[in-house]
Amino acid sequence: MSQQFASVPDPSAPELATTKHAQRRLGARRFNLSSLGAMTFLVMCAIYFLVPFLWLIVSATKTGPEVSTTFGLWFAPDFHLFANLQFLFTYDNSIFVRWLLNTLIYAGIGAVVGTVVASMAGYALAKYSFPGRTFVFTLVLGSVFVPSTILALPLFLMMSPMALTNTYWSVLLPSLVSPFSVYLSRIYAAAMVPHELLEAARLDGAGEFRTFVTIAMRLMMPALVTVFLFQFVAISNNYLLPLIMLSDEHLFPITVGLTNACFLAIPGALVSTIPLLIGCAFLQHYWRSGLGTSSVKG
Repeated sequence: MSQQFASVPDPSAPELATTKHAQRRLGARRFNLSSLGAMTFLVMCAIYFLVPFLWLIVSATKTGPEVSTTFGLWFAPDFHLFANLQFLFTYDNSIFVRWLLNTLIYAGIGAVVGTVVASMAGYALAKYSFPGRTFVFTLVLGSVFVPSTILALPLFLMMSPMALTNTYWSVLLPSLVSPFSVYLSRIYAAAMVPHELLEAARLDGAGEFRTFVTIAMRLMMPALVTVFLFQFVAISNNYLLPLIMLSDEHLFPITVGLTNACFLAIPGALVSTIPLLIGCAFLQHYWRSGLGTSSVKG
């Protein structure tokens, strides 16, 4: 019993006092000049990105003349948000709702399928040895620097003979492959999926596809969430491809539809940001877990 009590550390011991003093000194060092400069820079970046969104929220509560005659970052005397939203969702037999659903179809299906394709391609480039692997990865890396706007017209010329233009497929199919997503998946699979774990699964009798789905995809989940959101945002913001491919306004996404109805642009743009905010709110914990895992492994 005496040995058990002797093993309990004394709070007043010099070692603990030294540790607490070191922790206090470490906490004090967080507020040095370099940290203040970094925090100031981050705050300025946050203001730079949030001010346009604040302007969008405030402007959505105003009428058209009030947007140009009142201060942009403050509300007008009359609050017209609900009236603007009612007009937005009822205009032309609720055509905005159709545009919103089209955007969710293009971005949702394209992001999900594109993430799966990118994860499989990146995993194969990282974990399999085959002739031409370096050439394929170099080709993918080079494709990252090709602007997507350059490919819009060639894609139209390719799909026009196959009668795919002015259909959902004309926007969906080009959205399924993203070189940057393949590159990101390859880098993350090489760093976070150990060969020993894959070999152990193979020795237990798991096939290649089962090993990829049950082990590799779970370890790559933070990167896959990032790829999904990048794909979702990129497809949602895509303007030139659907503008070239589509002529039926009932197939338009929000980006093209709002340009044809400019008086709906401000409340429509505000509503279109809601799916992105919801997605970031629900998926951000995967980023935190991924950062924690990476720091432990580092």
